[in-house]
Amino acid sequence: MPPRNRRELNEAARLTDQFQAAGYTKRDVARIINRDPSLVSQFYTRHKGAAFVPALRHALNAVQTAGITDTGELADIAAPHITRRTTRSGTTARVRTKAVLITPTGTGTGRVGVQAIASGSARLRPLIAEAARRGLRLAFTVRMPKTGYVHPSGSRIDSPGIRRGVIQRADHTEERSYGSATTGGFDAADFARRVDAAAGDVTAAVHQWLVTTGRIHEGAHISHLEIRTWRPR
Repeated sequence: MPPRNRRELNEAARLTDQFQAAGYTKRDVARIINRDPSLVSQFYTRHKGAAFVPALRHALNAVQTAGITDTGELADIAAPHITRRTTRSGTTARVRTKAVLITPTGTGTGRVGVQAIASGSARLRPLIAEAARRGLRLAFTVRMPKTGYVHPSGSRIDSPGIRRGVIQRADHTEERSYGSATTGGFDAADFARRVDAAAGDVTAAVHQWLVTTGRIHEGAHISHLEIRTWRPR
């Protein structure tokens, strides 16, 4: 089928085009609206996406006017503006999305922002559980105010011990990565048990590990969390 004339695109597709012009991919747009990338492709091929237009507009406005670039933050901005469609009977339709995004090679990733953090980062739990089931390794990145960390950035007592694993933000927060394929990372099964012990609260499980290992202060607040998985060699 030949590509559609750009003037025939619906609003969701036009907004996605603007995201792509700003350097994002369709997969990034899918993360922002918390849906599968195949749905974003259907904005173009099947004229879907009307329910996501308000969310896309708010997220795009945050990119263009506030300079926000992090997909996790944009997802938090978009979330309140996503309206679930209803079935013919009037009930809320099920979201057709993959619960866990882990490739056959074991590579997977999931990131949550402020809003999801506050509710326990629930959408990361299936990722960790599936990684544990497959016997994978994992690493994670946390973002919080600099004052929340016990050790200064680049400290060899903390992980990664070198500054290239640390990202400092203009809002006085700092991202630090713990674990990598180089260092071997962590046993996903162990973290799955920690999450289960925290009643499914991924945020609490990670926070407790960081406090117990002397990396953050007990009163520190995580604002963003990313989990990455891979298959051990």
